[in-house]
Amino acid sequence: MNPTTRTFGVALRAMAVFTVVLGLGYTFAVTGLGQLLLPDRANGSLIANADGETVGSALLGQSFTDADSLPLPLYFQPRPSAAGDGYDAGASSGSNLGPNSPDLVALVADRRAAIAAFESVAPEDVPADAVTASGSGLDPHISPAYALLQAPRVAAARGLATAEVEALVTSRMQARDLGFLGEERVNVLELNLALDRLTE
Repeated sequence: MNPTTRTFGVALRAMAVFTVVLGLGYTFAVTGLGQLLLPDRANGSLIANADGETVGSALLGQSFTDADSLPLPLYFQPRPSAAGDGYDAGASSGSNLGPNSPDLVALVADRRAAIAAFESVAPEDVPADAVTASGSGLDPHISPAYALLQAPRVAAARGLATAEVEALVTSRMQARDLGFLGEERVNVLELNLALDRLTE
């Protein structure tokens, strides 16, 4: 047999074996283990509303706006997003504007003024995460400070006591991972669904 033909045959068989073992076997094994051990996470950490309809994922942020892209006063608002037209999971990205960019400085100033007006607070009281997008553009969390800043507006829009909404925010706060990694945070979608359940 021609050595070249033999080498080609060995390579072809090796490719077929590794395609089956690594391409199919490994994929099915990892998928099966994920479904067995962590089915919720393996399926995307999906969140359902009170009617059982899937309304999003705990891992992906989304906007709470009306048909004209204006923020809904009844809901807590997420941080800004630079992913596509905003919270586009198919176009995850940041703005790539550096801290010295005049465009970013102007954008942050505009956002700060808009949020201050919407929340009826002084511009200097607006937290940093309210005016800056995350690196992915899909951050589902906001800081407790930003959530509590929004509580009076949400309470007024829903006819609730501010203290009741603030207590809901506090109850939904997530601690730092392992006690020291990251920051305390609040998942906006989970908070808004808890708010809906509170006022049903």
